[in-house]
Amino acid sequence: MNKNSFLHVLKPYGIYLAWVTSLVATGGSLFLSEVMHYIPCSLCWFQRIFMYPLVILLGIAGFRNDHSIRSYALPLSIIGGSISLYHYLQQKVPGLAKMLPCTAGVPCNVDYLNWFGFITIPFLALVAFVLITFFLWITDKE
Repeated sequence: MNKNSFLHVLKPYGIYLAWVTSLVATGGSLFLSEVMHYIPCSLCWFQRIFMYPLVILLGIAGFRNDHSIRSYALPLSIIGGSISLYHYLQQKVPGLAKMLPCTAGVPCNVDYLNWFGFITIPFLALVAFVLITFFLWITDKE
């Protein structure tokens, strides 16, 4: 299967795939905070601010088959992804850890999980935001 046919198969389902991705990311963040009792830092809260509305917006858009959601959802996913990238870099680049925006509560450079030496909570959020952006970008405009 070549690249064009793979994208051709995904295009009609872009909104639904973005919605499922936002559902998994939101469910994962709620599981980590409510079940595992990991306290979110300030940057985690900002990432949630940009992820949680995507569940509702993309769900409604998927139900209505409304492809105009791209112009509303893409900025949320791109800004949220930028925050996730910054947060991840704070955890992995020692020089950035000194520039902490977290002045109270949990420090932003704390790794609750660190699978394989690079998979952290901000990394998982970044992957989710990148996937949502990708799925929205390739969806049919209709």
